[in-house]
Amino acid sequence: MPGSMLHIIAGPTGAGKSAIALALAERHGAVIISADSRQIYRGFDIGTAKPTAEERHRVPHEGIDIAEPTERWSAARWAVAAHGWIASAASRGQPIILCGGTGLWLRALLHPLAPQAPLDPARRAALDAALATIDTETLRRWVAVLDPARAPLGRTQLVRAAEVALLTGARLSDAFAEQSAAPAHHGRWLIVDPGDELHERLATRIDAMFAAGWEAEVRALVATVPADAPAWNACGYREVRELVQGERSHASAREVVLIATRQYAKRQRTWFRHQLTATDEVTRLDPAAPDAGVQAERWFRQGAAA
Repeated sequence: MPGSMLHIIAGPTGAGKSAIALALAERHGAVIISADSRQIYRGFDIGTAKPTAEERHRVPHEGIDIAEPTERWSAARWAVAAHGWIASAASRGQPIILCGGTGLWLRALLHPLAPQAPLDPARRAALDAALATIDTETLRRWVAVLDPARAPLGRTQLVRAAEVALLTGARLSDAFAEQSAAPAHHGRWLIVDPGDELHERLATRIDAMFAAGWEAEVRALVATVPADAPAWNACGYREVRELVQGERSHASAREVVLIATRQYAKRQRTWFRHQLTATDEVTRLDPAAPDAGVQAERWFRQGAAA
């Protein structure tokens, strides 16, 4: 269904995207497709702020709990799966809301990437083992040389950029630059961002995650999930793993998780600020505004009428 219009609710982590998407989806009988690169992993629930079982009962969700913690999912792989979920919902006449903060995945859905040379599995495994021994800031300096456009991104994207550059001799950023001019879908964006209030919202959310049993969840995961599984790259999980293994105090883990989460939110804001252009249909929403619900409803109805 090329050229179809999609409602996309995006923005930094902890901004309140999910609550807005849930309210709109419930009101309009829509399907929510998660565009969150960490909510795909089974068992990694509390720290990724997955919708609850009750919320998923109220509104159908796709893109959640679809991968084992040891699996790797690229933007291209997720985009292929998302096309299937979109087609399935459309065949039932259901509206579609994409909701999440993984901008690269959303961009890959709207503008498919140019084909890339496959990576040799054995060489990739050896390279990944070497990269795992390098701290993030050192890795960032490497990528600043290998593929400068990717250097500001998070660790997972840094690893991917290094893999592509070192194993193929090509830059991943070039694949994005060579995207097809004809978009697979047309997106109408609702960027949810509470501004300066986000700092305190993130602190409150992290405390709520610990209160909800984040340590117990991680303790159970440590027993079954290898330490090098990609799912551990979800923001905060490595620090909480160090906490349950006695390598950090609770105060230290909380502080490091909060810093990492705020840095992640800053990178997301940068992505949405620079990657969404004047040609994209973008509405910005402060979820704390008194009429936030009215604004969100107006945005959704205008898109449905387009």
